[in-house]
Amino acid sequence: MSDPLRPRASLRTAVVWEVLRDALDRRVKAAGREDAGVLEVLDTGGGSGNFAVPVARLGHRVTVVDPSPNALFALERRAAEAGVADRVRGVQGDTHGLFDVVERGAYDAVLCHGVLEYVDDPAEGVRNVVEALRPSGTLSLLAAGLGGAVLGRALAGHFTEARQVLADPAGQWGAGDPVRRRFTAEQLSELVTAAGLEVGAVHGVRVFADLVPGVLLDAEPGAMDALLQLEAAAAELPAFHSVATQLHVLAERG
Repeated sequence: MSDPLRPRASLRTAVVWEVLRDALDRRVKAAGREDAGVLEVLDTGGGSGNFAVPVARLGHRVTVVDPSPNALFALERRAAEAGVADRVRGVQGDTHGLFDVVERGAYDAVLCHGVLEYVDDPAEGVRNVVEALRPSGTLSLLAAGLGGAVLGRALAGHFTEARQVLADPAGQWGAGDPVRRRFTAEQLSELVTAAGLEVGAVHGVRVFADLVPGVLLDAEPGAMDALLQLEAAAAELPAFHSVATQLHVLAERG
C-alpha cells in the first residue's frame, strides 16, 4: 500500500484516510492542552508508515510498533524523505507484547490497521490497543471483511473457495489463504464494545476498487475520480458493509 495522499493509492485508502483525518481534527479541538495541536498517535502494525507519515505531516507525533525490522527501516527512510523524521518513531514489537515497548494510556489516537487478521487472539489485541488510549482517545480499526472475500473468490470463478469462506469459522478459503481471519462488521463492533469503547462509525472499504479492472481506470478519462466518489458514497451504507474487502471501525471512549 502506498501513501494515502497519492491519487493511485487513494482507491484503497481514501475512505479510511478521510475518516481518520476528520477524527484527528476533532480530537485536536477537544484536547484542551497547551499543545492541543499536536496529538500522540500510536500505529500498531504500521509497517513502513503508510498512514504514520501522512499523520505526521499533519503535525502529530507518531509511534509505530511493528514486528518487522525491514518495515521499520523503510519507515525511517520514508519519514526522512517526507521531512517528518523528528515526529515519527519506530519500535519493534507487536500487539501481544505491546506494553513491553509503549506506555499504557499515553495516546490520543491508536491505529490498528491490518493486525487483527493475524493475531492469535483478536479480543486480546483490541483490549491492548484500547488500554494504550488516553481516557478520551480514539481508535481506528481496520480489518479484512468476510463478505468481500466471498464475492472476490466467486467473481474469480472459485465457487468452492467462496463457499468455504462462508463455512470456515475464521473466514478462510483454504490452506493457501494468506489471510488468517476475516470479520463481519458486527464481529468487529462487538470486539470494540467489549473492550469498553463506543462505536462511532463503521465504513466499508474497497467495496468496488478490487473488482474494477485496472485497464478500465487507465482507459476511461475521469474513471478514477468517479470511482473514488462512488467508494465514498457507499462506505457508510450498511448494505455495502457485507461485500467490502475491508471494514473500518472508528470508536471512542464514552
